[in-house]
Amino acid sequence: MVDEDGRIIEGRRYRHDERGISALCRRLTELEVELVSIERPDGLLIERLLDAGLSVVAIHPNQVAAMRPRFSAAGGKSDSFDSFVLAELARTDSHRYRVLVPDSDATKALKALTRAREDLVQTRVALANELRAQLQCFWPAAASVFADIDRPIALAFITRYPSPADARGLGEQRMARFLARHGYSGRRTPAELLARLKNAADGRAAALESEARRQIVLALVSALEPIVARITELTSEIRDALGDHADGDTFRSLFKDPKSVITAATLLAEIGDCRERYPTRQALSADGGQSPVAVESGKSKRARFRWACDHRLRDAIGTLADASRHHNPWAKDIYQRARAHGCTHPHAIRILGRAWCGVIWRLWIDHDVYDPAKHTALQTLLAASQTAS
Repeated sequence: MVDEDGRIIEGRRYRHDERGISALCRRLTELEVELVSIERPDGLLIERLLDAGLSVVAIHPNQVAAMRPRFSAAGGKSDSFDSFVLAELARTDSHRYRVLVPDSDATKALKALTRAREDLVQTRVALANELRAQLQCFWPAAASVFADIDRPIALAFITRYPSPADARGLGEQRMARFLARHGYSGRRTPAELLARLKNAADGRAAALESEARRQIVLALVSALEPIVARITELTSEIRDALGDHADGDTFRSLFKDPKSVITAATLLAEIGDCRERYPTRQALSADGGQSPVAVESGKSKRARFRWACDHRLRDAIGTLADASRHHNPWAKDIYQRARAHGCTHPHAIRILGRAWCGVIWRLWIDHDVYDPAKHTALQTLLAASQTAS
């Protein structure tokens, strides 16, 4: 803690438990601290500081690292020194940072759901890859029967037939009964699925290795099944939460496919409902990773990929941009013109994503929904194409 002249008033450590956090908030309140700076924008400590009535700014770790040489030429680093740097930045450069305003409870709930689902999907993908690798070692056929190895019916099949020895008596009638029992909705007949099983490469694992891998496969399936089920449940909960949110209609209107509810919910959760967070569309585009970083030196000038951004928001905007170019003429035109200028696919998607950020920001600020008939750029393009034809 420093005073208005930069003199250190107090410096101490607090434990990250209830007693320590309460003591920290109480002490900051007693000293009438005007501004607290910290390196992360969310979390338990942030919530407690805000609940105590303190003003908090989040300063990116890259900015803190860049400021260390300003106060020390030795190049040292410590937690106490970083806390001093943060305090000085809050004292001298507070006008450059936005004071944090918490989102509503509905937005926090939606963010928790979408991030938890994302984490579970990553776990599912890792376990599915490990399961596929194990099957490739001694029974590749089991991984080729169904399109996705982590689908419930594929997991049920592997549970019933975890090794080649377990599937020796499997015929067309048994396959048909298995498919009926598990509600198979695919277009393949039992004979076609059996053909996949027979045409796959044969494993050469001996008896002991085959039994060992059989147990590993069963263990992986047991770990995957509840995760797959919970992801389905979370998807349903996210759909309901998005429908009940005040800004839900705004973000759902951006997507043509109703199945895009997860991307719409992620956009809403990461952008939030505090309108002061993004005062301009450029701010949203930068935080969403759609705007490049300008690097200039003398006569040299180039644009560099923006790494420091909200990666979840960047992925969601990229998904929206990539999907929209297939059905929205305005989005398709922007994408094609970018490709015609030599941009790669990811670069063209970011250019389109930056254009979408302007639309999203305007709708978000106005609490409005996307209507193609009111999209001026789209209507101008359609009118020009009709005139040309």
